[in-house]
Amino acid sequence: MAATFRRRLHRGAASTAVAALVLAALTASQAPGATGEAAAERQPAPPPADVPIDGGSGYFTDLPPLNSPVPPRGSHHKGQGQGQAAGKGHAEAGLPATVLAAYKKAASTIDASDPGCRLPWQLLAGIGKVESGQARGGAVDAEGTTLQPILGPQLNGRGFARITDTDAGRYDGDLTHDRAVGPMQFIPSTWSDGGPDGAGWGADGNGDGKKDPHNVFDAALAAGGYLCAGGRDLKVQQDLDRAILGYNHSEEYLRTVLSWYAFYRNGTHEVPDGTGVLPVHRDSGRHGDDHGGRSEGQRRPGHGTGDKPGKSPRPGKPEKPGQGHKPGQGHKPGKGQQHDPGTPGRPDGTGPAPGGSEPPAPKPTPTPEPPTGPARPAALVRVGETDLSAIAGAEFTHAPQVRAQDGQGKPVAGAPVRFTLPKATDARFPGDVTAVTVKTDKSGLATAPTLRAGDRTGAFRIRVSAEKDTAPAVEIGATVKPRPAPKADQLARTSDKELTATAGKAFAEDAVEIKATYQGEAAAGVAVTATMVTADPDRPVENDKGPYFKDPAAPRATKDKPVRTLTGLTTDADGLLKLPKIYTDAHPGTFLLRLTTADGAVLTVKLKVAAPARS
Repeated sequence: MAATFRRRLHRGAASTAVAALVLAALTASQAPGATGEAAAERQPAPPPADVPIDGGSGYFTDLPPLNSPVPPRGSHHKGQGQGQAAGKGHAEAGLPATVLAAYKKAASTIDASDPGCRLPWQLLAGIGKVESGQARGGAVDAEGTTLQPILGPQLNGRGFARITDTDAGRYDGDLTHDRAVGPMQFIPSTWSDGGPDGAGWGADGNGDGKKDPHNVFDAALAAGGYLCAGGRDLKVQQDLDRAILGYNHSEEYLRTVLSWYAFYRNGTHEVPDGTGVLPVHRDSGRHGDDHGGRSEGQRRPGHGTGDKPGKSPRPGKPEKPGQGHKPGQGHKPGKGQQHDPGTPGRPDGTGPAPGGSEPPAPKPTPTPEPPTGPARPAALVRVGETDLSAIAGAEFTHAPQVRAQDGQGKPVAGAPVRFTLPKATDARFPGDVTAVTVKTDKSGLATAPTLRAGDRTGAFRIRVSAEKDTAPAVEIGATVKPRPAPKADQLARTSDKELTATAGKAFAEDAVEIKATYQGEAAAGVAVTATMVTADPDRPVENDKGPYFKDPAAPRATKDKPVRTLTGLTTDADGLLKLPKIYTDAHPGTFLLRLTTADGAVLTVKLKVAAPARS
């Protein structure tokens, strides 16, 4: 016997002045947590289907200045000054310190968990600018929580979606209807109940154990998670557009966010909290302040976008980014003024002057010079036609490598190239990372650091892309092969001491120790079979008497049943193996223990059993 061990919403015109008065009363008397008996008796109603992440409520439509931002002198990094006042460099490029840190931390966290998304922090900054004016110019405390609640208009169905209260006033202080809340303007139902599997998009970005939509670290991480949902790659324009439209399904919203995103990518600098630039509007006093980070003159859904009141644009057919308003169009440099959605005239906010006369034609604005920076290849070409391979746990014999070329096929030096591993593998670059960026050398070659295979075997593909997607991405195949079975060509005892025992007794504990070697070197992990055999030199078979083992895995009732063949024994890292304890029955004599390996190595050990002494 052998033993072996979202969402669209219908919108129309709304009075933000009325919303502001209602909100002021609510935030003063019904702050989050002060819900009262009425809330306890009410049952929250689910939001209507296809509601965007911010409820489709109003947003800032100010566009960035036409000229690119210039980082202030003394910046430690290009486009990123440290601790500069708002008046230095380009004012609109100044981001409040804590808000900027939140965006960068969120992007870094998501890059570690979902490198294929390639979320740029500047996209979070673009959405934060449009949704709340960067948390109202950075009006946050040291932990990133807004000093005053940033609340959107009441979603009561008049100009916006109708969403009756879903959070009992916990986040928005409103016991009748929901409002978008926080620097990234989540509606309570999406923060708590609108995410995948009903879990909500809420996140803990500052590690304090709470998910607070009023905290810019939490809100930025939640927004990043939403933008990356569904396996999106935000360097792909279609995925980028879809993510932004999912936040607020408006073509104007898409164009505005993309404009700020491009503006911030051209350079930013840090300013102290509370000194960020708030949106400036031409129509001062036209609409009231809704206390939601969207001050007077804010866009009203259904106006100024070409959308019909009460009807959202058809999903899936947004205008191409850049159509309509170009970044900074119709603004003096540095102002970032908003198009007045309520002014009659052309869709770009210009139109007949009072009395019906046309305004003078604007002076032509000089085209800004393209920003200087690293070279941008037009194509990436794999180096080598053979896929990479490695044994599980070992380094790949060749590093992933591509060549960057321009439109004429010439090498491009100094171009950043990113190598990204899929989730289907546990192979890793140095530092246990799944994505690395390297620059091409003077020959246009980009060589990734040494790649080490994990324990997971099988094929996978490495994605290689150029920064800013100036060239189509390419893939490099790789395969992790199983470790070969350990081999041994010789077995030997580690001691020449005679093995003896008295019938009915047991041999000494760990009496038999052997060493396996292969070509003179210790053989680790070698499987060994131990069998008590008969003394027939021509045809040894398992013995039915004499020394035996016990099976530790056997049920208690049969635990002491003799076992004369053991499998699953394995040598350690030094090639050593100590056999389990050997027992004897009542038969004296000389018996044989035969040890074998799959490679044909054999060792026979003599076991002498003496008859018990007579009394």
